[in-house]
Amino acid sequence: DCTDAYFKKEDLTRYSFEVQSYVRDDVEAELKLIEAHSGFAGSPIFIYKEDYSQYVPRGHYTRSEKLKNYFRAFMWYGRTSMLLKGSDAIPPGTADPYDPVGLISQYDARIQTTGACLIASEFAADGELMGKWDRIYSVTAFYVGLSDDLGPYEYIDALNSVFGGSFDPDNLNDETIGELKVKLTEYGSPKIYGGTGNCVAFTSEEANQFLNNTAGFRLMGQRFIPDSYMFTNLVGVYTGLYEGDGKKPFTFIIDGAGRPVRGFPRGLDVMALLGSDRSKELLDELNDSNYKYYDRQYKELEAEFDSFDTAEWNKNLYWSWLFALKPLLYDHGAGYPTFMQTDAWQDKELTTAMASWAELRHDTILYAKQSYTMVAMCAPPMGEEKPAVGYVEPVPEFYNRLLALTRMTNSGLAEMDVLDSSSKRRLENLESILTRLVNISSKELENEELSKDDYDFIKNFGDNLDGVIADVEDKAKKTTIVADVHTDGNTEQVLEEGVGYVDLIVVAYKLPDGRILVGAGPVMSYYEFKQPMDDRLTDEAWRELLDSNPPDRPEWASNVLRSR
Repeated sequence: DCTDAYFKKEDLTRYSFEVQSYVRDDVEAELKLIEAHSGFAGSPIFIYKEDYSQYVPRGHYTRSEKLKNYFRAFMWYGRTSMLLKGSDAIPPGTADPYDPVGLISQYDARIQTTGACLIASEFAADGELMGKWDRIYSVTAFYVGLSDDLGPYEYIDALNSVFGGSFDPDNLNDETIGELKVKLTEYGSPKIYGGTGNCVAFTSEEANQFLNNTAGFRLMGQRFIPDSYMFTNLVGVYTGLYEGDGKKPFTFIIDGAGRPVRGFPRGLDVMALLGSDRSKELLDELNDSNYKYYDRQYKELEAEFDSFDTAEWNKNLYWSWLFALKPLLYDHGAGYPTFMQTDAWQDKELTTAMASWAELRHDTILYAKQSYTMVAMCAPPMGEEKPAVGYVEPVPEFYNRLLALTRMTNSGLAEMDVLDSSSKRRLENLESILTRLVNISSKELENEELSKDDYDFIKNFGDNLDGVIADVEDKAKKTTIVADVHTDGNTEQVLEEGVGYVDLIVVAYKLPDGRILVGAGPVMSYYEFKQPMDDRLTDEAWRELLDSNPPDRPEWASNVLRSR
C-alpha cells in the first residue's frame, strides 16, 4: 500500500493512478499473486503460468519499501512477455504447457501481439518517452548486457517494415500480424529458458520448441548472461538420464515423469567452462557429469566459449567480471610460489572465484535472466632477525583484468553522465590499488625484492581500502549475500549460491632472501544448496540461516577447509 510511512507525499501524488474498470479485476488479481509470491500460477493478465516466487525482493533491494516496489515492478517488466505464437488447439483464455505450437491460444496471442505493437508505436511517436527508456536500458545494459528477448526497438522495426513507417492500429489483421511475426522471428529466439509457461518437455527437441514459443515483447527484458545460458543447456532433457550408481550426486533428481535426470546445474559447470580443469575433474569425481548427454552438451558449450576473443569477453561489465576471474582458474606451474602449486591452493582459488561469481549473481539478480529446468511429467636462516613482512597473492593477470574492468566502469558511466563525484573518486582509488597489486605481484613472480613502500602498502592494505568503500552503507559491505540462480519446476526447488563469513587462510611463502614465512589472511567462503522455490532467500534470511543452521560447504571444498 502507498502510505506516508513508506513514501513521500509527492511520490503518492506522482505515482497514483486509476486502473480502468475493464481490467481492474485482472490487475488486482495479478498484484495479489505478486504479493503472495507462492510459485507458479496462471497469470490473470497473460494467461500462461508465471513463477510469482520471483517477486520476493532480494539482493540489494530489501533496504526500503521504495526499493522493494522497484524490484517487483522491474521484475514484472523483465519477466512477463506478450507472446507472439499461439495454438489453434488451445481454447481462448486458457494455456497449455504441453502444446508444442504455443503456450496460449492463437486468439490470445493475436491480442498480446496487438498490445505489444500499440506500446511500440507509442514509443516511436514519443521521443521523450523513448529517451527515458533508452537511458534506463543503456545503463543496465552496460552493467549486465542486452535483453534475451524482443523489446520496443525490434517491434518498431517490424512495424516500419510491414506498414512502411505509418502504423495504424486499424490495419492490424490476420495478414499483417502474420507478416509482423515473420519479421520478428528474424531477430531469433530466446537462448535462456526463464520459466515462462512452466513448459513440459520430454525431449531436447521439444525443449527447443518450447523455448521458441516463449518469444515475445518484454518492456525491459531480463538480460542474457553466459552462466544462465550454460545452465539452460546442462540440465533436464538436454543432458539425458543419469548413468551412475551408488550415492546420488548433488545435481540428481527424479523428474515428473519418474526419470533420473540432472535437475540442477552447479557452479562448477561455470568454472569449468571458464577454463578450470580442476572443476571438470570435480564434476567427474562427484558424478555430477555422469549423464548420458552431458559430455556432448559440455563440449559444444566449451567450443563456443573458447572461440570468444578478448573484445567479446569485455562487451559489458558482467562478462568482463567473469573474464577477470579466469586467471584464478589456471594451473600455477613453475615460477609461482610452492604453495600456489598445490591442489589445496587450486581449490582455494576455485572457492574465491566461485564466491566472487555468487556476488556477481547477487548484484545482478534483478536484471539477469535466471535459468529454469523444464518440467517433465508422466625454516628461516639463522642470523640477524628480520621483520616479518606481508605478501600479495601473485596473480597479476587477474589484477590487470580487474583494473581494466574498473576503468571500463569508470569511463563508461562517466560518458553516460550517471557517475557522481563520490563514486568516481572511489573508482579512481580502486584503480590506484589495483595498479599497485599488478606491480607488486609481478615483482614477486620474478623473485624480486619488494621496496619498503611496497611492504607498507601491503601492511596498510585495509586502510587503503577505506578510500574505495568510503560513503558505502554498512549493509553493502557485508560479504554474507545469497542469490537463487536456477529453478527446477519438477521438485519446485531453486539453486542458491551464497557467500558466507570470511574464512582465515594460512600459507607459507618464500621471500627473495630465502626466508620462509607463514602468513594469514582472509578468504571468501562459498555455499551451494537447494531451497524451496516458495522460500527464495533474501540476504537477511541467509544471515539468519548462517547463524542458526548453515548448509554444508560443497564436497570438493574439504581439501581447503579444516575443522575449527
